[in-house]
Amino acid sequence: MTTARDIMTPGADCVQSDQTAADAAELMTELGVGALPICGKDNKLKGVVTDRDLVVKVLGPGRDPATFPAGSLNQAEAVTIGADDSAEEILETMSQHKVRRLPVIDGDQLVGMVAVADVARSLPHTDTGRLVDALSED
Repeated sequence: MTTARDIMTPGADCVQSDQTAADAAELMTELGVGALPICGKDNKLKGVVTDRDLVVKVLGPGRDPATFPAGSLNQAEAVTIGADDSAEEILETMSQHKVRRLPVIDGDQLVGMVAVADVARSLPHTDTGRLVDALSED
């Protein structure tokens, strides 16, 4: 059985909830990623910030990214997947919640991220196609 641990990109740098949106953007640029987990002072996952979040929630409304807290960009509850959850569970979770990236948790530790690109590299094209269709539906 293929698991999240098999598919994920291991390790995940977090932007801390008390850092700024500008810090998140700089870290995304440095890492070449479009999303980052947001972690609290306890180093536990609080949410995920995407490049789109930065544009829509910070830049578009004219907020200052140098002072806007990254922690204000997290969702009410982060959608995650367990490290030992199956590929089918990944596909279902991503489809159901309409997310392109999932933080992977082992116990209470963030151990990686699964993105649509990881799914495309690891799973059959038909599974990837169904996921993309589900994510594209209104």
